[in-house]
Amino acid sequence: MPNSTYDFCVIGGGIVGVATAHRILHRHPGATLVLLEKADALATHQTGHNSGVIHSGIYYPPDSLKARLCRRGAAWTKKFAATHGIPFEVCGKLLVATDAVEQRRMLSLHERSVANGVAVELLDAAELHRREPRVTGVGALFVPDTGIVDYTAVTTALADEVRSAGGQLVFGAEITSLTETDATVTAAGPAGSWTARTLVACAGLQADRLARMAGLRNDFRIVPFRGEYYQLPPERAGLVRTLIYPIPDPTLPFLGVHLSPTIDGTLTVGPNAVLGLAREGYRKGSFDAKDARAVLGFPGVHRVAAANVRTGLRELRNSLFKRGYLAECRRYCPELTLADLRPREAGIRAQAVLRDGTLVHDFMIERTPRSVHVLNAPSPAATSAMPIAEHIVDQLCADSRT
Repeated sequence: MPNSTYDFCVIGGGIVGVATAHRILHRHPGATLVLLEKADALATHQTGHNSGVIHSGIYYPPDSLKARLCRRGAAWTKKFAATHGIPFEVCGKLLVATDAVEQRRMLSLHERSVANGVAVELLDAAELHRREPRVTGVGALFVPDTGIVDYTAVTTALADEVRSAGGQLVFGAEITSLTETDATVTAAGPAGSWTARTLVACAGLQADRLARMAGLRNDFRIVPFRGEYYQLPPERAGLVRTLIYPIPDPTLPFLGVHLSPTIDGTLTVGPNAVLGLAREGYRKGSFDAKDARAVLGFPGVHRVAAANVRTGLRELRNSLFKRGYLAECRRYCPELTLADLRPREAGIRAQAVLRDGTLVHDFMIERTPRSVHVLNAPSPAATSAMPIAEHIVDQLCADSRT
């Protein structure tokens, strides 16, 4: 058990936590830092269970953290990958409108993309067909700067630099209590305790629990939404050349079922969004009593469910019946068949929900005198990881006690 006081402690071995440790040591060379991760490896949750997309920032309100940080993060991710020999590809993305309602949303999204300074082309049905003959729609937005990468590889490379800068990584370090004094914060759990002058919690699926340990707000919960994926057989991997996304519903935080070429050469379909009853259970039907109580006993979840009955039932149907899932895909790629949908491991999105039923759309970061907590960091957090880390370190450097 460590018996010294570190300058910094970071909780969470996903890409945001590791990027934060990286930035701290860059700003404070020679500082002592420990990064604590509950699992036995890095990037085991949201970082390692996503589509691997380098997002452009097209979707988000221009004044939001997501809009500002995503654009910067996309450029950083490409540069970091190129510098470290991590494969990536700038394949572009097509957001496809399949009917008049989606076409109107597409035009609004085009206006937002211009406001966000994101390069985008507005395509008619003929140009869409010319670029992607297997894709059907009444029009599309083409975002040329969107790319794909392996975020686990990015996280691993960042962690190597953290170690080289003197940072210590500890695995199997579940945290069950936080104790803050005027001078330090102590994080403790079954594997031991670690004391630091400043603590940063990037706990993802456990963010609300760490926040309550620190005495922060109790008016939200992290709600796990399972994102279930399929992958197409190898002979169908060349079905499309670009990422193919539906036009999203602006009232929901999810982007819809999309076709995603991955950097390892596969073509995935997904994800949907189904309420999960286990924050870290990736197999269908996973259940954890503590997690289920936290979700089902929270008033905000009941309000979200009541306001989204039709959407929730559709997502549940598509989870239970592959034909329903296929129907979502065939709206823009009609030649897909049931035989094309082969199993792939699910992901789990950590979505903050407020007590009044509000889904938190933007990144949410709050602090105590001696700690900073990342409370909501779903997609595009992987793309935005380094700017999020810089934003956190800016906060720390503004505090004269750091």
